[in-house]
Amino acid sequence: MEEYAREPCPWRIVDDCGGAFTMGAIGGGIFQAVKGFRNSPSGMNHRMKGSMTAIRTRAPQLGGSFAVWGGLFSMIDCGLVKVRGKEDPWNSITSGAMTGAILAARNGPVAMVGSAAMGGILLALIEGAGILLTRFASSQLPTGPQFAEEPPSMPASSFGDYRQYQ
Repeated sequence: MEEYAREPCPWRIVDDCGGAFTMGAIGGGIFQAVKGFRNSPSGMNHRMKGSMTAIRTRAPQLGGSFAVWGGLFSMIDCGLVKVRGKEDPWNSITSGAMTGAILAARNGPVAMVGSAAMGGILLALIEGAGILLTRFASSQLPTGPQFAEEPPSMPASSFGDYRQYQ
């Protein structure tokens, strides 16, 4: 049973990359708007200009960073699906750890190990929460004898004789 419907692997990379860029750009835009507003000189005109400048300069960079993370994660995930022949939470956890390690490679092996651990732990928490939510939602579905079989059909005479009202 598939938990959720996703695009097939070659298209999943593009889909995840675009989704990550959108999340990073919107979230970064909101964060930078607040930061630019607070760091600008007093006066509403200065604060609004500072807010817009911060959004224009930093939000696309943050979106790009998120897109790189999402694209790399998705490529590793698709590779693991191909190699292992199945989709399960271990693919996501391993992909998170490997993505963290690859993105920290320029900072040395110690940073790679730390980022891999954080990426793996973060994805393990996300996957665990997803599994718990799925189980909780499925336990809330109505079950019991009233839903096990179809209700008996009612004979036409049980509705009464409609001719009596004419």
